[in-house]
Amino acid sequence: MPAGEKVPGRVLSTLLAGRPKKQKCNLKNEQKLQEAALHILSCHQNLGDLLLEVGSSVWNKPLCSISSSTHGTEAPVPELFVVSALQDQASTLGMPVGILSARIAASNIEKISAESDQAVLLNAEQRKKLLCLLQTLKDLLTHNGFCRLLFAQEMWKLQSPLILEVAWHLQRENIVSLEELLENNPDASALEEWLCGSLCCLCHQTEDPSLDTETLGCILTDFVTVLLRNGFQKTFVLGKKLELQKISKICCAVLDRMLAWVLDAVAKEKQKDASALKAVKCWLRVFGVAAYQGTVPPESLQPFISHTLTQVLTYNPQLKVSDAINLQRDWSFARTSSVLTMLFRKLFLVFKAEELIRHLQQVLETSEVNWHHVLSCVSTLLVCHPEAERLIKDLLDHLLRKAFENYDLENMVTAFLIVRQAALEGPAMFMPYSKWFKVAFGSASGFHYSSKKALVFLFKFLSELVPFEAPQYLKVHVMHPPFVPPKYRPFLLEYITLAKTRLADFKIAMEDMGLYEDLSSMKEAVQPPCQALQDVEKAIQIFENTGKIPTSVMEASIFRRSYYTSRFIPALLVPRVLPQTPDSRMALIDDLKRADKIPLNTFTRYIEECKAVKEKLLQDEATEMETSHLKEPLELLKAELEALRLLITDQSRHDEVPAQIAVVSEKLVGVLGRVKDEDEAASLSLRIKLNLSNPEVEQQDQGAVDLLMMMFCQSVMAASYYLPPERQGAWPSLFVKMVCGHRRLLPSLLGRLCQLMYHQGPSLSSAQVIGLAVFVVHLNEAKSLIPEVDLCTWPPRSASAGSLSVTELWDHLLVCRTGESVVFCMRFCAAALSYSFCKFSSFSHDCLCSLLHPGFVKKLQYVVPRLSLEARGIDCEGEPAELPWKTLSRPAFCFRKAALCLWKQAQFKALLQEKAFQLTLREWLLMELGVRPDEDVLSPCERHEFHYWALYQHFLPMSAAAGGCDGDLKEMCAVLIGTILDFCQRSEFDKCTHLKNPKCSMTHGRGSPDVYCRLQEMLLELELGRRRAPLDVCSRGGHFLFRVLQERLKALGHGSVVGERLLWQQELLLQTRILLGLPPSVLIATQQRGKKITLDCEDFFCFANTELRNICSRGCALSYDITAHFFRGLLSASLECDKPAQEVTAVLTLCPARCPIIICSAARWWQRLEPMLCSEWNRLFGTPLAQGLQSLRELQSSVSSFLSSEAVSLVSDIPWIPAAFLHFAVQQQMVHRKMNEGLKKLGPGSEQLLVNLFFFSLVDFISTRVAPQEGKDAYKALDWSSKMLQLLQEQGASWLTVFCSAGKDHSPCQIPRGAVSDQHLRLLPVAFYSLIVTFEPEHFIGQQTFLYAAIDMYAQLLLLFVDGARVVGPSQHTRELQDSLELIKRARQFLLHAIPQCPRGSFSSLQQLVDLCGELDPEMKAALVNASDYGDLLDEELLLF
Repeated sequence: MPAGEKVPGRVLSTLLAGRPKKQKCNLKNEQKLQEAALHILSCHQNLGDLLLEVGSSVWNKPLCSISSSTHGTEAPVPELFVVSALQDQASTLGMPVGILSARIAASNIEKISAESDQAVLLNAEQRKKLLCLLQTLKDLLTHNGFCRLLFAQEMWKLQSPLILEVAWHLQRENIVSLEELLENNPDASALEEWLCGSLCCLCHQTEDPSLDTETLGCILTDFVTVLLRNGFQKTFVLGKKLELQKISKICCAVLDRMLAWVLDAVAKEKQKDASALKAVKCWLRVFGVAAYQGTVPPESLQPFISHTLTQVLTYNPQLKVSDAINLQRDWSFARTSSVLTMLFRKLFLVFKAEELIRHLQQVLETSEVNWHHVLSCVSTLLVCHPEAERLIKDLLDHLLRKAFENYDLENMVTAFLIVRQAALEGPAMFMPYSKWFKVAFGSASGFHYSSKKALVFLFKFLSELVPFEAPQYLKVHVMHPPFVPPKYRPFLLEYITLAKTRLADFKIAMEDMGLYEDLSSMKEAVQPPCQALQDVEKAIQIFENTGKIPTSVMEASIFRRSYYTSRFIPALLVPRVLPQTPDSRMALIDDLKRADKIPLNTFTRYIEECKAVKEKLLQDEATEMETSHLKEPLELLKAELEALRLLITDQSRHDEVPAQIAVVSEKLVGVLGRVKDEDEAASLSLRIKLNLSNPEVEQQDQGAVDLLMMMFCQSVMAASYYLPPERQGAWPSLFVKMVCGHRRLLPSLLGRLCQLMYHQGPSLSSAQVIGLAVFVVHLNEAKSLIPEVDLCTWPPRSASAGSLSVTELWDHLLVCRTGESVVFCMRFCAAALSYSFCKFSSFSHDCLCSLLHPGFVKKLQYVVPRLSLEARGIDCEGEPAELPWKTLSRPAFCFRKAALCLWKQAQFKALLQEKAFQLTLREWLLMELGVRPDEDVLSPCERHEFHYWALYQHFLPMSAAAGGCDGDLKEMCAVLIGTILDFCQRSEFDKCTHLKNPKCSMTHGRGSPDVYCRLQEMLLELELGRRRAPLDVCSRGGHFLFRVLQERLKALGHGSVVGERLLWQQELLLQTRILLGLPPSVLIATQQRGKKITLDCEDFFCFANTELRNICSRGCALSYDITAHFFRGLLSASLECDKPAQEVTAVLTLCPARCPIIICSAARWWQRLEPMLCSEWNRLFGTPLAQGLQSLRELQSSVSSFLSSEAVSLVSDIPWIPAAFLHFAVQQQMVHRKMNEGLKKLGPGSEQLLVNLFFFSLVDFISTRVAPQEGKDAYKALDWSSKMLQLLQEQGASWLTVFCSAGKDHSPCQIPRGAVSDQHLRLLPVAFYSLIVTFEPEHFIGQQTFLYAAIDMYAQLLLLFVDGARVVGPSQHTRELQDSLELIKRARQFLLHAIPQCPRGSFSSLQQLVDLCGELDPEMKAALVNASDYGDLLDEELLLF
């Protein structure tokens, strides 16, 4: 057989095996036979194949599970033969057997590797051959027939590079360790290249599905373990220090190069090479510390992680600070490379948050860094570490302190980059940049405030940033500038100028500043369109209050034409559906159009666009087209929300929730659209407008808001099924803060909450109610992130009303209007409080109080006793068996039981001891007044029982400090009256809103009538008590009512603005309505004088003179209702007197002097009053009518006779009383002609009657100007006054006393000015000149006092115009302006014509006449001086003037 050729099918073991049947042979023959066999073998053996054959005979175990132990103590025949063969060959060659076997084994491995087409892995056949060889080598090692050291050296001498899997198997089978292989490679650089290339190739093999993933992982882990053990060991074995240090450097270099490979892939991730990313992520497994437990000592592992983190932060630091400023927005957690964030998260597991911050700080201070990696590290740290926010704030303080101590720009740059990066993660993770800037530099406690040098340093730094800044940061700096001492303000102004110049580069110009922005305050200027909308709202508000076009608008139309035409007018003329009745906006537009401030074509186009909007709303098309493009982003958002829900319900994965919320935030941006820098800057001044009656949700936001709310509710219920709130982690808070970080979404979010809570609350399912309640609890927690809310009402509230915080908004959304809404309030508040008690169970009592919204607690105090008898006055001792939340989170539960369970909780009772959470009587009344009896869940009887319990058993005995009345029934009545008035005031606004939006059902204007019944019952009880008590004890009983009413009116004040006056008038009308609903006798008090009981009307007289007089009908008469109420009260109260008729007469005798409006009102309504009073008197007394009433009756009879020409005189001790009766009789009967004829027949003693009648005619004329809607013709009234004046002139009566004020009137003629409203008295100059200019001056100049009165009236007329007093109705403002100017012009001409004709005596008080004109009309002053013969007596200065 030729050498090297093998017998097919035969192996060494079969050749050496004994035959089945032994042949007999002697010893000599046996010895010869063996020698022959050995000779044959020695001549034809191949030791390499021999090693493979021997190993294959026993290799039958699977990969990774071959035992290295020997079976039995006796070696098999093949192994002994191999050893023998090697020894023979070695002796022949003259070398040790171990060296020979090592070289043969290395040669075999080279042959096996040569068959491979891969650099790192073997195929199945190669792996089988290798394992056979390794088994033989293990046997040789047991017989000391193999040299490890030489073998390790021979492996590096092979022609082809060593395959990575071969090296791994050599270590795995304990042939040669990887450390020995590495130590015996003489070429360090080649070794490093081999390791890096092999490991990279191994990572790329992970894509091959045919490979064993477990084996690949084992290979990678074992190699990295060796690299870690050798690369980061601190001590070295004595005698091998140099070799080990060399290996250590190689291992570190390999790890660094692999890290660089990862980071290079991060930089190229945008190229979307999927295979490269998978390979890189495979290498990231090596940073999982769990894989090295027990194999790598901690003293090696921790330095490796620390070294890696340093390398990442300092790798390839090519980015400049300016690049970082511009690009850092794309480095947030959700936007940055997934590979980089995964790397950071694995590295963070080894350290605590404090250690990471210290390490980051050390790197920043000592090395040049890669800003991309550093800022991405900050974002990842914030998302993944709950404590990171506090630690980063400390780091920022440290950086700022060092920056200002050493005036170091690097620390300043670092601080600003870090804080902006942190703010990018949203308010759920870190405070907004604007808030940080205010905290850091907005007060005298900032680092910059210590010295001038520090201020210069800060502004120099900010100025250097300006060219690179995004507009939102510039606007923050302008809106919230650093706090500086006044003497250093030029530094600030210089920076502000620079920042605004840069803003102009972003097309945010100063010319676009709004009309109502205060430039000196340095507040942020929002985007022009937004500012213009705010200006329009402000202008409309001013127009509503004053009835005039705002001065700022008029000035802008002239001096700021560009802004007016390009911004303001387009914002004012936004197309909409025009209301049927013109609103304030339309009225302002009309006035601007009439003033030629809106071009005709622009106005016409606006009307056409409004019609188009109306048609579009009717058709309601294109909705799907508007939202179809959102389908894909919404699907992506939905998928991430579903992934988040799975994490929430898995307690073991709660640490992954923050990262997933960041991903959800990024997907939400995809739905909403990327916010531009300028829009983001404008959002800083966002104010949310919410219309309760018709809340709007932007169409493009609807899907996102519904998806977020639905996911949140589902997650709350799913998480609560497994865990109580206190063990669910911080996901609800993080989720809500994330949503709040998307400020553009907040208006739609609150609008949707308004729809759900205010309009659809009773129809919500239990799960939806619970989810909404939890969501609102966490919105309260994040209230600092939510802008203030302006509730839109019609007409708009005054500007002083202020805005609402989000916590105050819930009180407006949770209203108790019907039985269903009351139940919903109970469900919602019970869920919110139960959740809060569980979620914040570890908080102290004070912290819990600061988190809870008092409105929820108060609402529950109202609804639970209302719906549950058990809660009324029953103190349930002890805690219930289980917390309410456990009851609520079950599939089947009862909210009433849960609410009652909460009511009994000691924790809830403890809250009620805090003043902020105590429900006051006023708050209870406001809620109860809003419930509609016809839709109440309680029957009338049940409601009466509830009222009795609440008022008499609960609030009446309760202390005033706790919101009760201290047992004082009078105080309770006062609270009821004040609360009813407040409710009615609010309902007036709601009523207007209801009229504008008929589909919206609002509360009734007066509130629940049952509460009025309770008030009447209490007042009756007080009245009965007063009558039973001694008169000297309660002689002033009942007058507390007027004290309450007048205190409210005093608090409002009359005001100088139309809106404030209207509010005051509305309050007074509501008070009058309250009075009319009370017993009439309440208006009149009784007092004891000696043994006599008299009537006391002083309080009512005071109320009528100061308040009611200013809302009287026709300027000098109360309404019929209040007049009749007074007289009925007068008769009822007189029942207590011994002589009722005398007391009634005494009161009516006092009226002309103390309260003349009562007599004028009686004259105005006597035809309706007389039958009622006569009937009432007969019913009460059955005696002849009291003399006072009889006198009024006779006076009316004489007036009727006079008008019918049956009498020629009217006799009375007080002339103005018959004048009043006569005046109102003429107005009612329209007999002016007969009246004129009758007046001419009056005798000489009728002068005072005529003057008073003239006065009443003037008041009537003024009424036609003040209230033209009453239907009185102004021209007829003026004509009647003119005839009266002509008659007075003919008779020579002193009619000028009518126009003298009360203090200046010294004539015997009594004028009832106390019966006329203040507004009518102020407008007497209008009546004076409206009347006088119809005559020639010659008619009046004969009277010596005429000039003085005319000048006085002229000065008052000018003052009226200067003050902007309204003399006509609101709808006639433009005509009023024209008429007023025309009247002033005619009055001036009249005076200038009359002054030279006045007799010398008219100038006897020249100085007073000149003083009256003052500076109002210098020409008139000069005319007076020139026309006077006494001009030389005046001062020279006056003459020169």
